[in-house]
Amino acid sequence: MSILDRLSRLLRANVNDMISRAEDPAKIIDQALLDMRSAYTEARTEVADAMSQNARLTRESGTNRKLAEEYEKKAEEALRAGNEELAREALRRSQNHKDLARGFEEQVGTQSAMVDQLKTQLRALEAKIDEMESRKSLLAARQKTAQAGATLERVSGFGKAGGAMEAFDAMEQKVIGMEDRNQAMTQLRQEGDLDAQLADLGRDRELDDAFAALKARVQDGGTSGTSGGTTSGSSTSGGSSRG
Repeated sequence: MSILDRLSRLLRANVNDMISRAEDPAKIIDQALLDMRSAYTEARTEVADAMSQNARLTRESGTNRKLAEEYEKKAEEALRAGNEELAREALRRSQNHKDLARGFEEQVGTQSAMVDQLKTQLRALEAKIDEMESRKSLLAARQKTAQAGATLERVSGFGKAGGAMEAFDAMEQKVIGMEDRNQAMTQLRQEGDLDAQLADLGRDRELDDAFAALKARVQDGGTSGTSGGTTSGSSTSGGSSRG
């Protein structure tokens, strides 16, 4: 689970609890900022641990690569000395260290990708905290304005009228939703018609190609027959002349 996901769940839990207890909105904002700063500190620690792990994996990979090279050199020395058994064992150890080095290198790649992701999330969290800090005073001012408006509504006695307006707005939103759905269905139907036309166009083209090929074969056959007939006629004429 990402840092932002954990933070989102934490904020929802705390904020929902405060809302259920009818807490002051200003207190809710303060608590949200407090939770975000705490999550940011935790995230920095998590990123640092991931970077440290990545450095360790890189060292392990380099160490095994070096050992693989050393054992390969020892295998060559043993083979030059005529000790094939020792050379084979040194070569086996070299291969083992190469396999370990490749495994660590794969882990380095995975860990590096995770570190980059954590850094991105950390920057996003930092930007979100800065944004909430800048919006805090604005939200406080909006809260006071909203409270003043609520007080004015109670004093002026427009509560029932406000309820009627809410019902009207709800109905309007319902109608808008129906219109949007009809428009979407119309668009889908038009797209379906277009697909059908394109499919028919493809079938017509195939039919035209087949007809053209058939026509060409028939014409070639007709030409050959006519030529043969002409030759036969000439031969007959020649025979008559000789007679």
